[in-house]
Amino acid sequence: MSESLLSGATRLHYIVGDPIAQVKSPAGVTQAFADAGHNAFVMPAHVPPKDLAAWLDGVSLAKNVDGVIVTVPHKFACFDLCATASPSAAFLHTVNTMRRNPDGSWHGDMFDGLGFVAAMRDNGAEIEGKKALLVGAGGAGSAIAHALVMAGVSTLAIHDEDVQRRTTLVDRLAGIGRCPVVHGSASPTGFDIVLNATPVGMKDGDPYPLDVQQLTGHMFVGCVITQPAITPLIAAARALGCKTMTGAHMFGRVRDLMVDFLLGR
Repeated sequence: MSESLLSGATRLHYIVGDPIAQVKSPAGVTQAFADAGHNAFVMPAHVPPKDLAAWLDGVSLAKNVDGVIVTVPHKFACFDLCATASPSAAFLHTVNTMRRNPDGSWHGDMFDGLGFVAAMRDNGAEIEGKKALLVGAGGAGSAIAHALVMAGVSTLAIHDEDVQRRTTLVDRLAGIGRCPVVHGSASPTGFDIVLNATPVGMKDGDPYPLDVQQLTGHMFVGCVITQPAITPLIAAARALGCKTMTGAHMFGRVRDLMVDFLLGR
């Protein structure tokens, strides 16, 4: 977006997280606004959980702030700060994008799952009738799990070291009745699709989020992490000949959905 377009008429959006330095959304979504002919910028906001509600209250006072993109670890907390939400966000109790209602309150939606599944298909994944293992039951993981169930996997196993969070998600998704949803482990043996929806792999020295020694070349392996571009998990999978997708693939699809939502399309 040209600097000459930055003016008092520019509409503002934030992306809020803790940490925030790793996110790609500010430039990508700002460019998408420009491509749509919309004078708007996305600014990063590093806000710890204890300050989130107060931060949003303050931001909401500015009449030129139209939207908030939500990243780790605020996706569940921001759902509680929304006055209204889409049916999928309400089911999951999590949001990744918020836009203003006419009365100035916030309306939330969750696009991580839809974007992730679209990116999987872009990269050659067959989803219908396949057995999937998902590591991570947080905000993004919950949305991805829901999207996988709705996309027609034959079985979904979910692994998360937070037993309560994992159990809550497994029980809610099993209640839909579309396929068996069960507790998984770090072992990918027997699965067709193996996915990481945790931050494990972002930092140097992180362990693998699952047992890579049990990966085989027929598996499709995906990861939500955008930095580094190729995580150790994805590198290990590619070395075995697996089809893969990265966080950048997911981000491109999620970005398009978020921009449409923020522009009211």
